[in-house]
Amino acid sequence: MSDRMPALYLGHGAPPLLDDPVWSAQLAAWAVDLPRPTAILIVSAHWESAPVSLSASGVPLVYDFGGFAPRYYQERYDTPDASTLAARVAAMMPPDEPVHQHAGRGLDHGAWVPLKLMYPAADIPVLQMSLPTQDPGRLLRLGERLRPLRDEGVLVIGSGFLTHGLRFVTEFRIDAPAPAWSTEFDRWAAEALTRGDVDTLAAYAASAPGMPYAHPTVEHYTPLFVTLGAATDPTEPVTQVIDGFWMGLSKRSLQVA
Repeated sequence: MSDRMPALYLGHGAPPLLDDPVWSAQLAAWAVDLPRPTAILIVSAHWESAPVSLSASGVPLVYDFGGFAPRYYQERYDTPDASTLAARVAAMMPPDEPVHQHAGRGLDHGAWVPLKLMYPAADIPVLQMSLPTQDPGRLLRLGERLRPLRDEGVLVIGSGFLTHGLRFVTEFRIDAPAPAWSTEFDRWAAEALTRGDVDTLAAYAASAPGMPYAHPTVEHYTPLFVTLGAATDPTEPVTQVIDGFWMGLSKRSLQVA
């Protein structure tokens, strides 16, 4: 359908992304180029919980980070009520995929940091869904179940970081050179995405260069499979919108039709 919303996978950065003029401008420009969503459903690397859990509206943000300037802990992103979308998502899940409505959980930084840059007016309902598994096959099926939301104007986003070996980063500067494990994994993923090669992407543990340094834990990579599952055809090449590195980590971000 020509009016179907795309689905996105984006690198969400840490709170200092809010002050990075280059990457913040890229995210803002991307949002301008998209149709305006009726609502946003975002799956962040920073909420791993099974069964599938959904955030609440009207509760404080989650400041799930440490060591940053105090002002980052005062950020607000007060979006409209998303309970209608929450009910819709819960109804889309099959009987063997129960949904937990988390009454006290707000948006974590994997959601609110990029969304503050993309939709700064905070006037679109935002619902966060937990990452219930790291299994690519199960996440592809989860994304497929969410696919009909795109025809209803909902922007489905997987939020992570295409490389995330923070424990192996030695220079904590935005413009730090990318280590070989980061550039090699980024190139491997970009080539597979260009081919629409979901099987190769899913076999990252065995076939991707730069492992396990690129992802000592994989929760920043696997939201990609929710996005690919929500694609009209997951095997079609994606549109890679943002590339490059941030503190040596790949910020490659993409959208699917």
